[in-house]
Amino acid sequence: MSPTVTGPVTGGDGAVVLQGTAFDLSSVGYTQSEYFLSGNAASYVPKAPLDSDGQWQVTQASTAPYTTRIVVNRPADPARFNGTVVVEWLNVSAGVDAAPEWIYAHNELIREGYAWVGVSAQAAGATATETADPVRYADLSHPGDSYSYDIFSQAGQAVRFSAATVLDGLRPRTVQAGGESQSAFRLTTYLNAIQPLVSVYDGFLVHSRRDTGAPLSQAPQEDVPTPQVVRLRTDLRVPVLVVQTETDVIGLGSLSARQPDSSRLRLWEVAGTAHADAYIGLGSSDDGSGTAGLLGLKAMLSPPTWTGCASPINTGHAHYVLDTAAFALNRWVTTGIPPARAPLLRVDTSGSAPAFVLDGHGNVTGGLRTPAVAAPVATLSGLGQTGASFCFLFGTTVPFGAEKLAALYPDHATFVAKWSVATAQGVAAGFIRPADAAELVEAAARSGIGD
Repeated sequence: MSPTVTGPVTGGDGAVVLQGTAFDLSSVGYTQSEYFLSGNAASYVPKAPLDSDGQWQVTQASTAPYTTRIVVNRPADPARFNGTVVVEWLNVSAGVDAAPEWIYAHNELIREGYAWVGVSAQAAGATATETADPVRYADLSHPGDSYSYDIFSQAGQAVRFSAATVLDGLRPRTVQAGGESQSAFRLTTYLNAIQPLVSVYDGFLVHSRRDTGAPLSQAPQEDVPTPQVVRLRTDLRVPVLVVQTETDVIGLGSLSARQPDSSRLRLWEVAGTAHADAYIGLGSSDDGSGTAGLLGLKAMLSPPTWTGCASPINTGHAHYVLDTAAFALNRWVTTGIPPARAPLLRVDTSGSAPAFVLDGHGNVTGGLRTPAVAAPVATLSGLGQTGASFCFLFGTTVPFGAEKLAALYPDHATFVAKWSVATAQGVAAGFIRPADAAELVEAAARSGIGD
């Protein structure tokens, strides 16, 4: 069922309420708008017990009226639109709507001309948004998260069938879904239960999922949790790319939900990365000019801390991999060419608890490897962080001391050469985009490491 679309939304404080990028989108040839979606959404219950294999059969239970909002970032020039719309399930882990997938992958989306749509699929996000600007968002009304799956379906349908309004006349050829962390948990359930019924999305990017899925239904409706371990069903007709950090594999237990690559599934586990990292802050101002590469490299040598966390946080290269993931999924959907296969992170399961197998620098072995671990200047981990609230998700960075750096890279040219070779290997393997490779190599050249 397609919802009613109204807007663009204006009024109130005059600004979209969303934790995303902070630079002026017009400076990169993009424009932002916002719309209300209204309709009746369904909740779901299982026809049979939910098993770990993800082969779930569900049926509609009840319906409820709703009004939510979507945020649209698109090329200002229609000629730049590449035909693909990425629909992100906005993350509400912090109690507000945030767009981590847009933050991580916006450089690739912008330079290749994607349209991006962020959906307030859950009650917490809609409520917080209205609280932040009660005039602008007075019409928002969310019936609860049991209805979030159908609301997300209807958002995808609105992109397809109300493109004249939502995309200001741009015509989408493919509509793909994505979400990170808490949103990835819900996409896990959506993929297994809802996508086979509605076939709204042409592909999925699932970023940083855990071992289980989000509840299919929850209070005040029937409580329907998912099994402790949930794998993605293997009979999906659309491609799914799963990108996992070290934190996700051991810290969030997705190790137990590993499954082999198939004709419709790819799993990328990325060495030296954390569930959340320093790019969440750096990326908000990254306008694609190339300066973020040098800032990121410098951060590995002088890593930032996060409020309440005991140690400097992870400064790995997850965002470059997410750029590539956006490209790889879109190519898979539009041409049938699947993403490259990546080795899994090496895990020792012989002890009382699983542990990563580390190299001589303290970095994990195996997995998809970026220059951050192939030509390292620090020990990067998705584990070991302590402190308040979400600190355990931010991982750690331990910079190498001057003596170790000098031993590895006796002069600047040596560092630049090794970093450049590692970058070129990432491009050749299909895990780094050429534009990002240029940024990485420039960062090394300007870094002064080895001087």
